[in-house]
Formats: sequence, structure tokens, C-alpha cells
Amino acid sequence: MRKNVLVFRELPADQLARLQAAHTVVVANPKNAAELPAFEAALAEAQGLIGSSYTVDAALLDRAPKLEVISSVSVGVDNYALAELKARGITLCHTPGVLDETVADTVFALLMATSRRVVELSNLVREGHWSRNIGDELFGFDVHGKTLGLLGFGRIGQAIARRAALGFGMPVLYHARRPVDLAAQAPELAGKAAHTPLDDLLARADFVVAMLPLSDSTRGMIDASVFARMKPGAVFINGGRGATVREDALLAALDKGSLRAAGLDVFAKEPLPLDSPLRTHPRVTPLPHIGSATHETRHAMAELATTNLLQALAGERPAAVYDSAAG
Repeated sequence: MRKNVLVFRELPADQLARLQAAHTVVVANPKNAAELPAFEAALAEAQGLIGSSYTVDAALLDRAPKLEVISSVSVGVDNYALAELKARGITLCHTPGVLDETVADTVFALLMATSRRVVELSNLVREGHWSRNIGDELFGFDVHGKTLGLLGFGRIGQAIARRAALGFGMPVLYHARRPVDLAAQAPELAGKAAHTPLDDLLARADFVVAMLPLSDSTRGMIDASVFARMKPGAVFINGGRGATVREDALLAALDKGSLRAAGLDVFAKEPLPLDSPLRTHPRVTPLPHIGSATHETRHAMAELATTNLLQALAGERPAAVYDSAAG
């Protein structure tokens, strides 16, 4: 039976065609003022939503009384009112797994660029200031052999750990709610990554990489006390969620000099406001939330999200239902 689907962020043509072959589809991005009226009108009849990067709260759900399923083209579900969805019996799907390696590539690239000052020194050349061999005031720091500390050790954290331990000979410490059975889940990391108390990790890690989901317990978790316990001269990288970090505390640690540098792909508010000190801070390497932004991975995410939606609307169990317990 054909149902009504509202696509609220553009999909690749082949995935849109899959939806159109099975259902009646309206494409309307509410972030585009010209398309907002069509989006609002389609909500009333929508049985399925698919898209990303838009807040779906109780007020929006009130305008979508026939809604059965939301398929998010993302892993994170920060934009969705989870309790409301559960109370209304609306299924939420997402796209874990298909972006793990790509995000790990991005995070490790950010770690290396930050430690070796790649962006800063590239700009030195671009701006015509490279007139002699650089001196030690512009030297970076080695990555290989240094200790990596991971806050969060899910699939992406483990992918980062593989790059560090197997490719760069880095001892890996990780802090998570519970130890991971490496022999069963990641045998290549057995003996190379160790579950570590937070204080011990912070004191020993040369690089602290945050890959935390956003929840009530992690919001603002990385605060002044965490930065104060980091090894002097450590580098901080955030590839998880911006709101897990107290950005004022991060800036204070950078200005004090206890934290050598920071590489950030995520921020508490995105896009990063023009007046944010993080945008131009000399010790910060900022990126515009590009963790999964490759042609191949974004298509794979859209394909999984489309499959999830088609399965749910057909009364089948979707391939990737969001599991709040695994959060």
C-alpha cells in the first residue's frame, strides 16, 4: 500500500527514486524558506519522514498525527524528541556502521593536522610568509609512539584505536561505561588498548580524543576539572558531539597553556558563530563538522536510511532502529 513520505533534506536521485516507486513523496526542506510552506502542508498527511539536521520536537509531531516512522540520515539523534516519539509509538531509525571508518579517518587526520600544525604552516606558504627554513618556534610534535586516550569506545572509537595502535604504534587507553571484550569484538586490539579509569587516562594521554554521544550524563562533561587533569601539553580532539564540551573551559585551558592545542570537528552551536573565539584561536584547528562528509559515505548513509524507511512502512523491522539503551 502506498503511503505518504516527506523528504525533509535532499536525497541522492537513486534513493529518491526508490521511495517514489513505492510511495507518494513530497520533497521539501524546511530550512529553505521557499519550501517551508510545502513542508508544513505535507506534515498533516505524512506517515514517514526522512532527512537530517532539523529539530523534530513535540510541536512538530503535533502537526504530524499520522506519522509512523522517522528515518534519520545520521547516527546521532540529538534533533529528535525521543520521549515524545516513544510515547506516540513512532519508530526512529538511524545510520550506524556505514560511516565508522570515514569518521575515524577524519578524526585521525584532525589529530595529525593539529599536532603537526598542518593548516597553520600551509597558510604560512599560501600567504607568502615562507622566506626561510622554519625554526623551532614553528615545529610540530610527533604523533607516532605517543599515548592516545579515547573518551568513548564504540565502533568509531575502536576504528580510531586501530589507526593509532596498528598504524602509528601508539599505546591506546580508553574510558567507557564498561570494558569492551576485545578478544570477541576487536581481536586486533587485544593487548594494544586498555580500559582505564578517567583520571589515569587524563594524566597519561598525549592526545585525548572525545567520541562521546550526547546525553544528559555527557552534556558539558568535559569541563574545567577534566582539562585541569590532562597531562600538561596534551592535545584535545573532539569528533563526537560539541555540547559534551564546556567551550569556555576549553578556551581557558588553551589560554593558560596547559593544553597545547585542540582540533574540533563539532561545536556546541553549529555553524560556529562568527564571534566565537574558537574560530580564530591560534591553538585551535576547526573543521565544519565533516566527519562523514565523503561522497561514498554520505551515499551509503542515504541508502541505509531509505532502506530503513521502506522496511518500516512495509511493516518489517528496519535494518537500523535507534536503540536508546545503546545510545
